[in-house]
Amino acid sequence: MKAAVSRRPGEKFSIEEVQLADPIGQEVLIDVKASGLCHSDLHIALEGYGFEFPTVLGHEAAGVVAKIGPDVTDFAVGDHVVASLIQFCGRCEACLDGRVYQCWNPGVTQRGDNEPPRLTQNGEALFQYSAISGFAEQVLVHQNQLSVLPKEIPFTRAAILGCGVITGAGAAINSADIHPGQTVAVIGCGGVGLNAIQGARLAGAGAVIAIDLQPKKLELARRFGATHTINSGQVDPIEAIHEIAPRGVDHAFEVIGLKQTCQLAIDLVRVGGCAYIIGLQKPGNTIELKAWEDLVMGQKRVIGIQMGSTNPKHDIPMFAQLYLDGRFNLDDLVSGEIGLDQINEAYEALEGGQIARTIITSF
Repeated sequence: MKAAVSRRPGEKFSIEEVQLADPIGQEVLIDVKASGLCHSDLHIALEGYGFEFPTVLGHEAAGVVAKIGPDVTDFAVGDHVVASLIQFCGRCEACLDGRVYQCWNPGVTQRGDNEPPRLTQNGEALFQYSAISGFAEQVLVHQNQLSVLPKEIPFTRAAILGCGVITGAGAAINSADIHPGQTVAVIGCGGVGLNAIQGARLAGAGAVIAIDLQPKKLELARRFGATHTINSGQVDPIEAIHEIAPRGVDHAFEVIGLKQTCQLAIDLVRVGGCAYIIGLQKPGNTIELKAWEDLVMGQKRVIGIQMGSTNPKHDIPMFAQLYLDGRFNLDDLVSGEIGLDQINEAYEALEGGQIARTIITSF
């Protein structure tokens, strides 16, 4: 089958022939119909972030079940599914408490050292990123990482449910537990930021303030429920926020992954407010907190969020149904469809900050 292979950090994707094993145990083989280009995959392709290479990246994959392993209980051939990079065992204390995103034993969703690798090329193992490797014609995934979706939802919309939607909207609904009328700032209006915005509105937030450098992204943020927009390249965002929320906001979401935007999130929240760090950070990145001003007198909280504190088996079908009911916007998250061989050009466009999400639909 064809896949977009990343040979080493800093190199472009290469379209090559690779091989997938047959499903064993609780594994499910999926014919991929749509695979989203998430910005985090590009960061890893360029910088490495400590992951193994060569690899096949991609984690927003939706498709049709083609074959199941002998121990699969939750899926049947022909089901429409979407993969999530949340790996969980379902048996540890965190999982039994509903916190599958904090699973103690995520490795159970992967093959053991005594089993042949799932993904190979001419007999040599390729690293299966996020235990999915979605930039390919097919994927082989443990059933815990899959959710069944209504067949009415288009695959292009289904794909983005597996990461961008649950990370952004989940952060607002699950992690922050926003209450009606509270004030929210979202720093960065890419796919995750847009979903944080509409998640905040769904939770009943009052003022939802979008902050970005790109006018087109700020315009898009309005369609997702932002009540105010701030171009931080033209005005001081702190001063602009205080004109809307004089004491600062209740919740500030950082979805870019830079030290300065993390600091901005902390500075934007009111006494007792919370800053949520969501964006992909380079290993070793640090942020600074003033012990007296921020923590003691400011009583501010800073929380790191992984995948929107999501239980994918519950949340992904929920958001899919909200979309079908006309209550959740997925359509404006999809900016275009491409073939697998156009992946490098599409990521160059994404780097320019002009589009929401490009989806691979032809392999």
